Amino acid sequence: MEEKKKVVALLSGGLDSRLAVKMMQNQGFDVTAVAIKTPFCDFDCGRGCGFEIRETADSLGVDLKTVYLGDDYIEMLKHPKHGFGSGMNPCIDCRAMMFKAGKKVMDDIGAEFIISGEVLGQRPMSQFAPALKTIEKESGLEGIIVRPLSAALLPPTKPEMDGIIKRENLGMIRGRSRKEQLKMAQEFGFDNPPNAGGGCLLTDPAFSIRAKDLFSHTETPNTNDIDLLKIGRHFRFDEKTKFIVGRHKDENEMLKALALPGDVLFDAKDHVGPISLLRGEDSEKNMKLAAAIAVRYSDAPKDKQVIVLTEKNDTKSEIITGSIAESEYLQYRI
Repeated sequence: MEEKKKVVALLSGGLDSRLAVKMMQNQGFDVTAVAIKTPFCDFDCGRGCGFEIRETADSLGVDLKTVYLGDDYIEMLKHPKHGFGSGMNPCIDCRAMMFKAGKKVMDDIGAEFIISGEVLGQRPMSQFAPALKTIEKESGLEGIIVRPLSAALLPPTKPEMDGIIKRENLGMIRGRSRKEQLKMAQEFGFDNPPNAGGGCLLTDPAFSIRAKDLFSHTETPNTNDIDLLKIGRHFRFDEKTKFIVGRHKDENEMLKALALPGDVLFDAKDHVGPISLLRGEDSEKNMKLAAAIAVRYSDAPKDKQVIVLTEKNDTKSEIITGSIAESEYLQYRI
């Protein structure tokens, strides 16, 4: 038997990438999936960018390789060559990095080309024809990225010109409507196709504000800094100092887990309330301010002095303070 030609697919776990994989499988290709994780959009984030990616790959019958874009991604985010979208989302540079990661897998396994579930005109920054072309150029994959859902509306790629794929087997989907995708999902027998989702935290307006604040005050943020952005209420005390207040039990536990040497944890004694974390300058002024905010978000009486427990590097102490007035602390809220 003739060996199947190999293809690499960027697999997000969403419906479009699943359909792209299935289209190639139906044309006789052996598909290897690549799942990309970043500090801002990994397939476990629960925001639409993925749904049990391993199970998705297994259900499609494809091998799965996972690539994590960490420090390099954060470095790119400082000054993305092609700028940001409506939030702090560097969509073109981001997609180029993802395709570069896919290209390495493609070269390793001897694949003919790489595919994705991108749909022409679906996303405002990265899925219009000029942007798609730019992404190909930046990733070093000009002519060998195939977007099966919309490929019949796009210029012929090298695989098509070489006769490896045929235009009549490629899709003509355009825009944000999911009608055609849902119809295809039914034809392919996909049960409970996932809803459309933004996925990337950097497109979220509230998260983008926090991210911009972090990058404007920290020369080189790390993944711990990024993970803190995802939880709690955030306050900026000064150029060097942030304060994060947990919103529920899970976030309280996450704050304790993310605390680094030098961070200070706060907890109102004898009262139900959040765990809070101070990162930066732990001057007396900032300590008192943080303690007062911690009391504000606890169930402690707002008209009485209470004890706030603090912990830094396993050293524990106490601060006696009352609650801060809303008019006084909102100026620090990010």
